[in-house]
Amino acid sequence: MKSEPFLWIHLAGLAALPIFLQIAWIGLAVGDPLPFLWLEWLFLGAIAIVPVFWMQWTKPFDIFSLLLVALKPSQLTPEQLKILSLFKRPRHRLLTLLGVVLLILIAWPIYNFAPLAAAVAAYLPQWRLLGLVIAAIALLLSHLFLQVPLSVLGVLATKESDWTATEALVIERIPELFTIVGLKVNKII
Repeated sequence: MKSEPFLWIHLAGLAALPIFLQIAWIGLAVGDPLPFLWLEWLFLGAIAIVPVFWMQWTKPFDIFSLLLVALKPSQLTPEQLKILSLFKRPRHRLLTLLGVVLLILIAWPIYNFAPLAAAVAAYLPQWRLLGLVIAAIALLLSHLFLQVPLSVLGVLATKESDWTATEALVIERIPELFTIVGLKVNKII
């Protein structure tokens, strides 16, 4: 299991997190904040937190995909099917909740220190709605690049005894249990 390249590729996606957080910081520096702080947070949460949280909670991201291509479920090995079943354990949901809490704890200071990015944001039109849309999309991607690696860490932390006892997922259930993004292909790596 620990030699599965898709696990390590998606874990490495954590490196994209600071990039998207910086874009969100710049977006939050655009324009003057709305008079009601809660309204901006409601907007950011609805776009950045809810969709990724809901996906990971109900139909987790199928890690056997890259960018715009995904392995067909019929092409997965028995070991890969066992790995997918690990994403459906209760621990996965706890990690999903942890990801939401972490994103909020990270986003709060970014929001508060957004005025420090005003010099960079000055190159953009100073429409607050534009800044909020930039920030929301960047936070959405931040959330995705936080949640998927957290899930992968949960799988990598599986004890050998739990791994041995894990049953492979039934191929036919994969489309109903997982979010498969991209064109389905026979081979990626």
